[in-house]
Amino acid sequence: MSIKEIFETMDYGPAPESAAEALAWLVDQGDRFGHFIDGVFTEPGDGFESRNPATGEVLATLSQATQADVDAAVAAARKAQPGWEKMGGPGRARHLYALARLLQKHARLFAVLETLDNGKPIREARDIDIPLAQRHFYYHAGMAQLMESELPDAQAIGVCGQVIPWNFPLLMLAWKIAPALAMGNTVVLKPAEYTSLTALLFADICRQAGLPKGVVNIVTGDGAVGEMIVSAKVDKIAFTGSTEVGRRIRQATAGSGKALTLELGGKSPYIVFDDADMDSAIEGLVDAIWFNQGQVCCAGSRLLVQEGVADRFHDKLRARMDKLRIGNPLDKCIDVGAVVDPVQLETIRTLVGGNTAGQTYHAACDLPETGCFYPPTLITGLAASDPLMQEEIFGPVLVSTTFRTPAEAVELANNTRYGLAATLWTENVNLALDIAPKLVAGVVWVNGTNMFDAAAGFGGMRESGFGREGGWEGLSAYTKPKTQSKRLERLEPVIGDGVPVDPIDRTAKLYIGGKQARPDGGYSRPVWGKAGLLGHASIANRKDVRNAVEAAQGAKGWSATSGHLRAQILYYMAENLSARASEFAARIDAMSGLKNGKWEVEASIQRLFTAAAWADKYDGQVHGVPIRGVALAMKEPIGVIGAICADEAPLLGLISVLAPAMAMGNRIVLVASEPYPLAATDLVQVLETSDVPAGVVNILTGSHGELAAPMANHLGLDAMWCFSSTDLSEEIEIASAGNLKRTWVNYAAAMDWSADHTQRFLQEATEIKNVWVPYGE
Repeated sequence: MSIKEIFETMDYGPAPESAAEALAWLVDQGDRFGHFIDGVFTEPGDGFESRNPATGEVLATLSQATQADVDAAVAAARKAQPGWEKMGGPGRARHLYALARLLQKHARLFAVLETLDNGKPIREARDIDIPLAQRHFYYHAGMAQLMESELPDAQAIGVCGQVIPWNFPLLMLAWKIAPALAMGNTVVLKPAEYTSLTALLFADICRQAGLPKGVVNIVTGDGAVGEMIVSAKVDKIAFTGSTEVGRRIRQATAGSGKALTLELGGKSPYIVFDDADMDSAIEGLVDAIWFNQGQVCCAGSRLLVQEGVADRFHDKLRARMDKLRIGNPLDKCIDVGAVVDPVQLETIRTLVGGNTAGQTYHAACDLPETGCFYPPTLITGLAASDPLMQEEIFGPVLVSTTFRTPAEAVELANNTRYGLAATLWTENVNLALDIAPKLVAGVVWVNGTNMFDAAAGFGGMRESGFGREGGWEGLSAYTKPKTQSKRLERLEPVIGDGVPVDPIDRTAKLYIGGKQARPDGGYSRPVWGKAGLLGHASIANRKDVRNAVEAAQGAKGWSATSGHLRAQILYYMAENLSARASEFAARIDAMSGLKNGKWEVEASIQRLFTAAAWADKYDGQVHGVPIRGVALAMKEPIGVIGAICADEAPLLGLISVLAPAMAMGNRIVLVASEPYPLAATDLVQVLETSDVPAGVVNILTGSHGELAAPMANHLGLDAMWCFSSTDLSEEIEIASAGNLKRTWVNYAAAMDWSADHTQRFLQEATEIKNVWVPYGE
């Protein structure tokens, strides 16, 4: 193209990036790779080809890991971990800093190799992926430096098994490895089968950085290798990938005691209000859905446009789509590169081809004759229930519908099983800050999209997974408390006979929706003390669980109340409990046969006061991210929490769970101590006289073993906790996989209820939502 033609057409000329250095590096390695275990590359074994999706060219042959390879990697990581942790935060920081510097030094090599292997445009790899990977290592070098002073009660979990996807190969590696190493863990990482080359290049720079042997281990292969890592003797699993696989991992790790974080799929809404800067919103949408060919878990793949401007917006969007440039990803003028693999390309074609609803528009762009390319696509006129509005396509396909009011926009946005990210565009800051907290998403971008930084945690809600990566909140995924727990033995109720202590029948009812309720099954059981029969406790069943969860869901207004109001009610509860302290103490002593009732009641009162004190003080943060704007880390209630309370501390164990959950705006369904339930049923009278709104607290009594599964299976619960002396951890974690609810279980380990764990409970009772708000003209 001549200069005259360029000026006349204003078209971009070709600007190819050379692949020579990246290809030379592959040749230097013999175009064949083994695994990186204990600081060295193993001899290449039987394996598979890594191909350039834009051309089909074979780049290298990779080894398929065997069970022996995975075992060797885990053994190397286990051997290295104590020394790596003992090195201390400042020592680890120096290594992380060295890795960050080497990532900068070899930035262009990483960018080109990522583009060759993944098919993404070189501009994206060069300007987004690689700088963000560097940023994570720099940031977490600082976190390692600060660990001993800022996290004095935390220690490394141990050996972390990490499985990452193919859409951001190096960036996902950085998200996983940097915080793990910073906190003193060692890792065994499996990159995606399609895109392993930059992980192997990273292994090469680990040697250049002088990283101790065994701290980082990388094994390659297909999904079977991921399953081996999940089943291996590691202390934590961190997985990014599909919701389906995440659900299987939750089930596979159930009861093992392995820490687990899951960053899964999404169907993120992109909301455009009628007052939005339309041209800016369209440019943002290009980045939201056609960035990385739409192969982004948080892609703004669900467009919601206010009805009054929808036709104009769609017309302008189609015109912008037609100008997108598709082709050789190594060309710096290309907007949309190649889909990662023919298998993924066929998946996209099948999903779009099978759709019969709405109107489908493919961009009028020329496609290369060879390679895995798919045109940018817009499907309008869909209903919220249409499959493509609900299912993740993971390709350059945008689906759209309209809304009339902000309330309807929120309803449509939240009408999904996912909750990873959301974007909203409006020139009205009041509207933006009203809508953002109402969206069920771990990240909300205002007048922008796909903004990431190591300082701001990223992660989802609902079936988009749990846990955060990045920021202070991300460190909890790679640390554990220093305290050691003792084995908790099952506590059996007192069995007796004889005369009742009180001849009047005292059958305690359940407490559901602010009312005392008879159990659905109509049965109760006697509660004995050494002095005789103390009363009867109702036996709840699955229908009572259903009723309690429905009552809790109906009390969602509690989450919208102020921390000040919640504090006042908690103080009121403490005052009313204090007025009846001697009565509760006598009841606890009578049930347990011990003499610690007075202490337990006093400790319970203090827990209520502490939770009340935190209700309006457990604040979020404003993260220092590199934009002209702010990233607000907002602490929001989980929602509806189910909790099986401790047997050994019938009042204190219940209050320690109840008070922080209430303080943060959650509603809760509690199952009382199985052997000593009457302390919980007596508490009903305190709740009824303390202005606690109906449905905020629901109390069931009965068998922990029989109630655990119905609760963990219930899709209306957002989290499930268990502190029972009956070991129900595995059963709860397996059942929770249905909607991937957050779990906190004890694995039959005792908790010291005499210690104040309020801050840990506050952390478990909240979800971090990062709201990014750019500002300025």
